[in-house]
Amino acid sequence: MTLKTPLHEEHQHLGARMAPFGGWDMPIQYAGILAEHAWTRSHASIFDTCHMGEFELSGPTAAADLEKLLTQQIGGMAEGACRYGYLLREDGGVLDDLTCYRLGPERFMLVVNAATTSADADWIQAHLSAQTTFHDISSQTGKLDIQGPNSRRAIEEVLQMPLPDLSYFSAREVEIANVTCLVSRSGYTGEWGYEIYLPAQETVRFWKMFLAGGAIRTAGLGARDTLRLEMGYPLYGHELSVDRSPVAASRGRFISLEKTFIGREAVENDLRKGVSHYLAGLRLAGRRAARAGDRVLAQGVEAGVVTSGSFAPSLGTAVAMAYIKNDLCRPGTQLEIATRGGTLPAEVVSLPFYKKGTARG
Repeated sequence: MTLKTPLHEEHQHLGARMAPFGGWDMPIQYAGILAEHAWTRSHASIFDTCHMGEFELSGPTAAADLEKLLTQQIGGMAEGACRYGYLLREDGGVLDDLTCYRLGPERFMLVVNAATTSADADWIQAHLSAQTTFHDISSQTGKLDIQGPNSRRAIEEVLQMPLPDLSYFSAREVEIANVTCLVSRSGYTGEWGYEIYLPAQETVRFWKMFLAGGAIRTAGLGARDTLRLEMGYPLYGHELSVDRSPVAASRGRFISLEKTFIGREAVENDLRKGVSHYLAGLRLAGRRAARAGDRVLAQGVEAGVVTSGSFAPSLGTAVAMAYIKNDLCRPGTQLEIATRGGTLPAEVVSLPFYKKGTARG
């Protein structure tokens, strides 16, 4: 059964092109991917992200349990802090990439990917202490992402109130239109932006309220994907999976070896010995894009595989992310990508592809 967010009818009324994503019927585009991408980079767009999963964990052992489950440091997080990291199997395979919010001394929220929500819930609950309380609050929680360099000003004009001064990757509960919301500032687009968590039944009202002024426009998952790809951000199921080590994706970033966690031994081994293929950025010569699954070649010999590829509207050329042999990851290395239409020249470049993002402010 295909799931629908609380905004499904709104998307249909707006003429969105809908398609399945992670088990949900989601808007891919409204005015068009290029227009939505450009508006997000220069102004502010709103994205329906209600398909994401949210878990609340609380109790005297919640922090210790999360330390064991997640690769990022949890115990030292300040209240209101957010951290990105991985949920791993014992063999180091990535079950999911997620964000952990510390909402209180003994209260946390995890935001997980839509397609992995059920499996994540089962895995996490199987590894919790008796004193840790777990609630899957996904169905009760709406989530709207407003992203773009003008997002703060646009939101404040709509609400006629100031937003709190949030540092990058932090959150605070805020009273908005008589509703208690959790507002965070991180962003999957590379631009300054906010994530607003609110009761699911209020989602339609807030969506209409934010769109009423015209400064904030709708954007679908198509633009969300081109925006994240320009930033070199991984997507679960493409760059991340149970078949790959997080070391191959991030070379040890978002992983703390100052603690014990599930999968640590495998991660430590990969960091010490290295892995055969690492995630790298590839810039192509023209607009024609590579696709996931295309082979990467070095002098005609297979050297890796593309995980994500698209035309990058902000750059005017195509880009891709690929796992390639470790000795080919140096920026400037010349490679080729074998596509259905022939081979495309590509150059290894440092990430992110787009370097003018405003996210960190």
